[in-house]
Amino acid sequence: MIKILKKLVFIFIVFYLSFSYTATCSLTEKDVSSKITSILKLHASYKELNTDLIEKALRNFLEELDPTKSYFLESDIAKWLYPSNELKIKILSSIKKNKFSCFEDIYEVMISTIARRNLLEKKVSQRTIPQDVDFQEIKDSSWPLSEEDLLERLIKIKSLWIKTAKQFQTESEEKFLQMIEKRRLLKEEKFLKNKKKPNTLIFSYILKAIASSLDAHTNYFTPQEAAQFLMDVHKRFFGIGAVLKDNLNGFSIEKVLENSPSYKNGKLQIRDLIVAVDQKPIIGMDIMEVVEMIRGKEGSKVLLTILRNGEKLEVEVTRGEVVLENTRLKTTVIPYGNGIIGYLQLFSFYEDPKSSSSKDMEIELEKLKEKENLKGVILDLRNNSGGLLSEAVKVTSLFITKGIVVSIKDNEGKIKHLRDIEGKITWEGALVVLTNKCSASASEIVSQTLQDYKRAIIVGDKKTFGKGSFQTFSMESSDDNKINPQGEFKVTRGKYYSVSGKSPQLYGVTPDIVVPGIFFKEDLGEEFAKFPLNNDKISPHFKDDLSDLPYLNRRKFSFFYNHDLQPILKKYFCHLDALKDNSKKRIENDENYQDFLKTLNEKNYNLYKLDFFNRADLQKQETIQIMKDLIFFMEKKDQQLIAN
Repeated sequence: MIKILKKLVFIFIVFYLSFSYTATCSLTEKDVSSKITSILKLHASYKELNTDLIEKALRNFLEELDPTKSYFLESDIAKWLYPSNELKIKILSSIKKNKFSCFEDIYEVMISTIARRNLLEKKVSQRTIPQDVDFQEIKDSSWPLSEEDLLERLIKIKSLWIKTAKQFQTESEEKFLQMIEKRRLLKEEKFLKNKKKPNTLIFSYILKAIASSLDAHTNYFTPQEAAQFLMDVHKRFFGIGAVLKDNLNGFSIEKVLENSPSYKNGKLQIRDLIVAVDQKPIIGMDIMEVVEMIRGKEGSKVLLTILRNGEKLEVEVTRGEVVLENTRLKTTVIPYGNGIIGYLQLFSFYEDPKSSSSKDMEIELEKLKEKENLKGVILDLRNNSGGLLSEAVKVTSLFITKGIVVSIKDNEGKIKHLRDIEGKITWEGALVVLTNKCSASASEIVSQTLQDYKRAIIVGDKKTFGKGSFQTFSMESSDDNKINPQGEFKVTRGKYYSVSGKSPQLYGVTPDIVVPGIFFKEDLGEEFAKFPLNNDKISPHFKDDLSDLPYLNRRKFSFFYNHDLQPILKKYFCHLDALKDNSKKRIENDENYQDFLKTLNEKNYNLYKLDFFNRADLQKQETIQIMKDLIFFMEKKDQQLIAN
């Protein structure tokens, strides 16, 4: 978890490091217009561009080109940063004619700033670097007003880089700065190679800018980005299963994933330095370009040239399926009394031809029940940013009988209910769900619905992420399941609501028992997104009238569906006040926890001190104590009922 925190604290720097590689594709003006039309046709709120969206798109485009505000001066871009209504109308009219000259003019200004940036970098190297720069100074600032302001900004940025290098302790300071410099030069080289107007690099940025002006989750992806997106959803890809790290003089192997092609091949070792792929030298290339070269079709071969202890070796690996098991589901067992507590960490809601999050969870729960006396289950959804909506429904269905799990309102205002219709519960005992501010989307569906039915007690940070919208990916309508060479898009189609009619949009899911974790004080969530959708509600649907089904189908469906619907339970929540009191007292009397909370309140807290607390995972440990209390109270009540 500390790695995630570091990325959040230094998101500006991490974004800078990764920004240099933006894969492009073959696009024309007509392709751009066609993509925009397709996105607007499906979007939940907007059906056509307007001047407000044009203003947002212009700012997005500027930030796509210069996300760290380290190239443009405000005077360079003022006419687009603060566009007149006349200019916005003119741009809107041009876009309708498949013309994007305004964006091309901005791109030309960007190219002209590269020489100035390189001159300023030389001055930075001659300056004394301050030690007390606050990340917020950089994160929240606008574009510099003068060259001197820009120089000061670059000095502050370098100060943050140095601080990051020291805190990560993975590289020497000099090497870390060299890696950043390499990425900057690669980015500039890409821009300079694409001077000619129009070009597909500009078009990809235009699509990104316009798509993201609609809301926080509508995006355009280049083909390479679309492939990465699919990998993130399915947690599987075809390659060799080796984790790489840029070492400037090549790419070292940091880890070989278990059961991957590299693992089975047995010829690659940790710290091997890859210097060529299929005999093409890769030194100086961006790591994402190298990854793309190594990945490929299942069964195809890739030849890696490596250096090991000064010796040059050629290693051929047959590409195959790589499943990211550590990003799926992890189960541990916690002894308690004469039985156990099952602890299931679900990292994403995934599905592929061989497995899914719901199937894997069902298997794990059945194993726990067969193996020992299972007294309670903790479902850890921290840092789970979501995944497939269908899997959120199926995971929830493991813990309830029948009933509505989630309702979705689409771009036409139609409401559709997604139900559990099987009536089979895999686990009906004590259930606690652990969340934090990084629990989002599908995680919030599961948490909110289980809370609505009072089927589970929700524990964690004071709220979850607050993503209550659902998206569709353009590949979902593709028959051949191949990525479009002009790229793909993800578009927000509507919002979702739990059975109570509430949407987690913006506000997230409020836990029944607040237990602070590592993100407790962080400004995380949909409310901090650039263009979030508003929150709203629909009517509760605990009593399912099947109104979203065709009239003729309702009676037939209701015959087997309307019995054994999930009721709102009381057996867990009658103990809620006692559970809260016990938890509050434990946290107040735990010196380690109190030190942890004090550290979170510090403006610039020490990451390594926080890492020390995180090794114990105090939030997890307290959640386990809450579960033990719940089991104790339930068993005590059962004994009293038997005695009576």
